Amino acid sequence: MIRIVLAAEPPSFDERVRERGKDAITRLLGKPVNGKGGRKPKKTYVREEDIPSKRFPALWIEPRRADGKSTLDDMMELYGQQCAYLAMHIEKATGSPTVDHFIPKSTNWRLVYEWSNYRLSAACVNAAKGVLDVVDPFEVHAGWFELNLATLHVQRGRGAPSAQHTKIDNTLPLLNLRECRQQREEYVTRYQLGPGNKGIDLAYLAHRAPFIASELRRQGKLVRGDI
Repeated sequence: MIRIVLAAEPPSFDERVRERGKDAITRLLGKPVNGKGGRKPKKTYVREEDIPSKRFPALWIEPRRADGKSTLDDMMELYGQQCAYLAMHIEKATGSPTVDHFIPKSTNWRLVYEWSNYRLSAACVNAAKGVLDVVDPFEVHAGWFELNLATLHVQRGRGAPSAQHTKIDNTLPLLNLRECRQQREEYVTRYQLGPGNKGIDLAYLAHRAPFIASELRRQGKLVRGDI
């Protein structure tokens, strides 16, 4: 896991997600939306806090532009198709790309339609995360996580501050799901094979799986004279 920089909010996000989200919440409270249509929900709620997470419309995956793209498509482009938690390209092995609400929808309704609360995540990680109190990919620091090259398990780094141990330990099960370990093993094996043997070079590895590349370098396990 490595630090991810929050990408700039797409120009269309406010209109097609945030504002529409506010309207959706207003309707779920049984209130009219001035000057706008829309079907009244069959069930309404007294307070925003009472709205179940599954009732919030998934506007972040709805294509609402002329080009047919969604907020998820924007995130795939802006974050280089890499899972924020795994620091790896989102492959079929780890599931489809998804939008993870870092602060869960069930915890804070105010952040359901906020760009800053979205993390691009492989489906297997997002499904396992739930409401766990985990490390934020936007706030992680070097040394908090290390890769055991013998097992391909991610483990708590020796440089991790004690104040972060609980969050780091909560995060490790997500990073060490079977499919995630298998994907790391494939990257390491292909790098060791090298491009001449139908493998990959260091530049490709660093692009697709930067955490793995950085750990190979830190541990002195680069090959073929790579530095």
